[in-house]
Amino acid sequence: MKHLPLIASIILGLLFIMSSVVVLFNLVQMPEIPKDTPPYHFMAAFGPTGYMKFVKVFELLGGLLLLVPKTRNLGLLCLGPVIVNILAYHAFVMKGVGLANPMLIVICLLAVFLLWAERKAWAGLVK
Repeated sequence: MKHLPLIASIILGLLFIMSSVVVLFNLVQMPEIPKDTPPYHFMAAFGPTGYMKFVKVFELLGGLLLLVPKTRNLGLLCLGPVIVNILAYHAFVMKGVGLANPMLIVICLLAVFLLWAERKAWAGLVK
């Protein structure tokens, strides 16, 4: 049980590092989004503004911070809004499609587990 938070933070950190590096360095071609759909309009609004690059930088920073045990909570603080936005995108823009995606479920479970494992450090925020 002692090593589970370390393993969870490494897995979650690597997931976010990989997903951000792929986008930031254009390692793969992004799939075409069908025109005149809510996801198309969402990406058309945020893509050209640089907002997605900003989010990917936070994903990279949060993932790197998760890999170091002393900065794990700071990494969770960076990734929390990103995870909430991913959930909101799937709930509102995609109309629920993708919420049952196994990768999204794993990401949410790992984040919740890490928050629970460090609950004493976070307790000061709710006092």
